Amino acid sequence: MASVEVTEKFNCTAQEFFDLVADFESYPEFLSDVKDVKALKKGKKEKEFEFTVSIIKTIKYKIKSTQKAPSEVDFEFIGGDIFKSMAGSWRIADLAGGKCKVTYQIEASFGLLVPGAIAKTLIGVNLPSMMESFKKRVKKVYKK
Repeated sequence: MASVEVTEKFNCTAQEFFDLVADFESYPEFLSDVKDVKALKKGKKEKEFEFTVSIIKTIKYKIKSTQKAPSEVDFEFIGGDIFKSMAGSWRIADLAGGKCKVTYQIEASFGLLVPGAIAKTLIGVNLPSMMESFKKRVKKVYKK
């Protein structure tokens, strides 16, 4: 299983960032690799979504997400293409001056025979651009 973790600071509060990251259905508006997100189940604490993502090829997968505002968004693979397993989290903490610290962590294994180093590259290759896209989204939505 490959895993990657990244921590960034954002110019918004923890609640503001939580509101953006928990809104999976808006991801296609600002994450270029995410083509579509459909809500399959929307419970109070547990939700299920189907993602259509295009990186090298278009894949679909379903996740279950549990959320605890404003500090935690967890997700877990429940079916789909390519992945054998996948789980991850967003941990969000307020900082002084209306900013927050965000740690994104993901672990994944692939259904195909993919060596560990390549698997880590596959799950980590888009992290810098994803975080930059969230920074741009914060700026656009909150005018910060």
